[in-house]
Amino acid sequence: MRTTKVKQGEINLPVESIATSRARLPGINMDPSALEFFRSAIQTPSPSGFEETIQALIGDYIRPHADTLRIDVHGNLIASVGDTSGPRLMYAGHCDQIGMLVSYIDELGFVYAKTIGGWDPQQLVGQGMTIWTATGPVPAVISRKPIHLQTSKEREQVVQLEQLWLDVGAATQQDAKDKIRVGDAVTLELRYRPLMGQIVSGPGMDNKSGMWTVIEALRRANTQTGKSKLRCHLHSVATVQEEIGLRGAKTAAGGINPDVAIAVDVTHASDCPTIEPNIHGDIRLDRGPVIFRGPNINTKVANKLITLAEENSIPYQLAAIGRATSNDANVLQLHGAGVATGLVAIPNRYMHSAVEAISLSDINHVAQLLAEFAMSLTPDDDFTPGL
Repeated sequence: MRTTKVKQGEINLPVESIATSRARLPGINMDPSALEFFRSAIQTPSPSGFEETIQALIGDYIRPHADTLRIDVHGNLIASVGDTSGPRLMYAGHCDQIGMLVSYIDELGFVYAKTIGGWDPQQLVGQGMTIWTATGPVPAVISRKPIHLQTSKEREQVVQLEQLWLDVGAATQQDAKDKIRVGDAVTLELRYRPLMGQIVSGPGMDNKSGMWTVIEALRRANTQTGKSKLRCHLHSVATVQEEIGLRGAKTAAGGINPDVAIAVDVTHASDCPTIEPNIHGDIRLDRGPVIFRGPNINTKVANKLITLAEENSIPYQLAAIGRATSNDANVLQLHGAGVATGLVAIPNRYMHSAVEAISLSDINHVAQLLAEFAMSLTPDDDFTPGL
């Protein structure tokens, strides 16, 4: 075990070595260190505005494979490789997750918190939580009045955030304040849970899975080109604060000024009960990357992704969106005078919950598709519509 220390926020987190697992997954050509990096990322806290710890983990993994590595003033991690005179290609996968923020400690030592990002309060009832303090993680449970003590009217109502509190086991207010301060970040209990086949579950799949693909794509593009150098200048960015307004992608694009950009995020899978494919699209786990089409997407970028998937036997799915997206692709397209923008997504069940589920096969294929795009991009590519 090692401890990654960060100055801002003073979070000290034990981080499992990315070299501990050497077994390859059956049916997936994924480097064992890449799999362990993903597992470690899922178990590392990164609420919006508190991404320092996971950026340290990401930096440790990708540094040997990047020409340059930097973190900008906003907190975005930018790994770059390739021909600096070639077209600027930006991959954006946000590393932040939804969370909470300590706002009050009452006279009995119970802790109240505000949300960071979009929460359904029903998802929080009865959950194990962790408060990330300057002296280390403090375990907590999030609670409400037991059903036995609720009135008939209360039982019929949807629980509100104000009716929930965090119990850390403190005997007094001072006991709690000795360890916890207002402004400390809170997450669900972070865990990585393999299910059947290639499906894994845990909080933060949105969007550490997308972050993993853009970082892993850079590693693969740099190693798979062999002696020939990339003909583009690839910038893989672990963007911050997507969950509170796409903020990191906007500032990162300002520093990179990309010619082409592809955002990677999760999207709702419809292969589970109550999700209607005729409304939300036929999107399934284990069926490969989801390539989006629509007005927020440059048609030539989408077509190139489809062609590369077919040429390289990468399974893919198509999805349509008729408006501005609610992810990093939105601000990337509108940067400066406009950026040729694509959106590739990872099917995700139960988004913004403690049991988000994705397929390892899907993220592996997304990373390879992105690597192929980077390796194929040349100065001759023109993504101007109609030309």
